[in-house]
Amino acid sequence: MPRKRLAFFFSIYIVIIISLLFPGFDKAVYADTQGGGKQIFVIPIEDDIERGLEAFLSRTTGEAIEAGADHIIFEINTPGGSVEAANNIGTIIANLDIPTTSFIVSEAFSAGSYIALHTDNIYMTPRARMGASGVINSDGTAADKKAQSAWLKTMTSAAEAGGRDPLYAAAMADASIDLPELDAPEGEFLTLTPQEALEVGYSEGIVQDRTELLFELGLSNGTIIQTEPTLAENIARFITNPIVVPILLSLASLGLILELYSPGFGVPGSVGLLSLALFFYGHFVAGLAGMEAIIILILGIVLLIAEFFVPGGILGILGIGAIIGSLFMSGANVGHMMTSVAIAFLVAVVASVILFRRIGLDKGIFRHVILKDRTTTELGYVSNQNRLDLIGMEGISATGLRPSGVAIIANERVDVVTEGSFIQANTPVKVVKVEGVRVIVREL
Repeated sequence: MPRKRLAFFFSIYIVIIISLLFPGFDKAVYADTQGGGKQIFVIPIEDDIERGLEAFLSRTTGEAIEAGADHIIFEINTPGGSVEAANNIGTIIANLDIPTTSFIVSEAFSAGSYIALHTDNIYMTPRARMGASGVINSDGTAADKKAQSAWLKTMTSAAEAGGRDPLYAAAMADASIDLPELDAPEGEFLTLTPQEALEVGYSEGIVQDRTELLFELGLSNGTIIQTEPTLAENIARFITNPIVVPILLSLASLGLILELYSPGFGVPGSVGLLSLALFFYGHFVAGLAGMEAIIILILGIVLLIAEFFVPGGILGILGIGAIIGSLFMSGANVGHMMTSVAIAFLVAVVASVILFRRIGLDKGIFRHVILKDRTTTELGYVSNQNRLDLIGMEGISATGLRPSGVAIIANERVDVVTEGSFIQANTPVKVVKVEGVRVIVREL
């Protein structure tokens, strides 16, 4: 590998290791945009809701508590996401003793509306929407009845805890509820406009921007502390996305398989290791992977390396099992991890078949473990002596040939066989044919 390329990949590994050991090295810088008075933390809830966002909110709300914040404003703009992450975020907000406000800038759909219901106040911009909270699977199909029933109870409980009418929260999650006056007839999930949310008591007001919101809350003279995700948290949010996980694991398996068929260590192996490192890095920062998962991963890699030196295959099987186990220990959802690992395994199998047919085992690491020596005649290897030189020579049978035995030919004892007849000992014979190791004689 050229030195520049080697230095490039080495630099990437160093950055990942530093980030893994010190996940908070790029802490967000808070910006004070107002003068003295009360402290108001503004925490964004944007894009998909997943475990990486949960880690970010856990950190920022904890910092707000430590700083003695007087109010927390969650600026929401999300299409929804993971139910599990939403439940955990809702618990974080519900356990806060600090007054909280949801400021829906654009949309708070699905899990986003559930999070908003946990805050003390909800304000919306004129263009905002909230609702449409039905549970769907990752493939876009409706979840089973058990999951839908559990989510329905979760939504209504959140509304009741905030003193809001649970009917509308139920209609957001249950399409069978008929609310034609809110453009949500039977078969449609309820989505509230700012005015509708205000009328049903799901919003305290409609504001144009944050400045107007602060005025409505009586916090115009407060000190705004704007929080932002760190680089590590942004990476974690991207990597823990349910769509990214199978892609990352597939890249890891494909890169490592390609490396087995490549001479030396190059780009495929680097991409594979980098993908695997990013998977564990993102899940570590998101709080999904603990040190025990990292230790089991390292143990699995060591066992795989040891397999090349210790015959038997047991260490290799244990190593693969340890690596897969560490993946499941780091995943947010067992079902999703099973799907992701299955996709990565299928990619590895297809790549192995294609590479074996096109390249064989003459390149890569296999060239060191496959025996290439051949015991051919051209190289001097002879399994038996071909006695063609005996054809036509005469001798005498030393034993009875019934039909095989021993004859003396040119003063040499030779194992011979007749053409089928029996020949007595001390009978003159002649070699008529040689087939491999068979010397065939005939009585004279």
